[in-house]
Amino acid sequence: MEIPTGFLVVSLLLSCFAATSYCVTFTSLKETLSVTTTTKNQVLKAGDEQITVTWGFNKTYPAGTDSDYKTVKVKLCFAPISQKDRKWRKTVDLLKKDKTCLQKITAEPYRASNNSFTWTIEKDVPTGTYFVRVYAFNALGEEVAYGQSTNAKKATNLFEIQAITGRSVSLDIASICFSAFSVVALAGFFYMEKRSAKSSAQK
Repeated sequence: MEIPTGFLVVSLLLSCFAATSYCVTFTSLKETLSVTTTTKNQVLKAGDEQITVTWGFNKTYPAGTDSDYKTVKVKLCFAPISQKDRKWRKTVDLLKKDKTCLQKITAEPYRASNNSFTWTIEKDVPTGTYFVRVYAFNALGEEVAYGQSTNAKKATNLFEIQAITGRSVSLDIASICFSAFSVVALAGFFYMEKRSAKSSAQK
C-alpha cells in the first residue's frame, strides 16, 4: 500500500521535534556571540601549550536577543584546510551530523559578558589548523546562536596544533646508547671469534 506524501512529511516533522537538535541547522543560527582567542605561538604543541578563549554577547544586536540562552559550549573546530579529503571531519549544515567541531573545550552557564577560559590542549588532539566556535543553547538543549574566532569563510585568525609524535628526548638518548652498545658488542664478538680461530690454528 502506498503511504501518502502528507503522512511522510508529518512523520518527519514529528521526528525532528522528538530529538534534541535533530533539525537545527547551522545556517539557521545568528552569530550573536563575539569570540576571540589568544595564543603565545601560531604553532601549538598538544599536551603542553594553551589557548585562552574569551566570548560574550555582541551588543550590536538588540537587548533581549539572548534572553533564551542558558548554556554555552566552547569547541575546537577544523579549518577547511584540515578538512580536505577527510570525510570524518566534514562540515554538514545539519548540526547533529556536522563534524567541524569535534573537540569540546568547556561547557558553562551562559553569561552575556566577562567570559574567559584557558585550555591546555589535550594530548589526543590531532595535527591540524583550527579555530574556536562557541554555541549558545536554550533550556531544551538546542543550539540557538553561535560565535567564532574566525570569519565566515573560516580563513582568518587560525592557529596550528602539532600532535604528540610519541617520541621523546629520553627515548632518543636510550635508542642511541643501545645502538652504540650493539656496535661495540658486535665488534667484540668478531674479535673474540678471530682470536679463537687464531688460537685453534696455532695448535
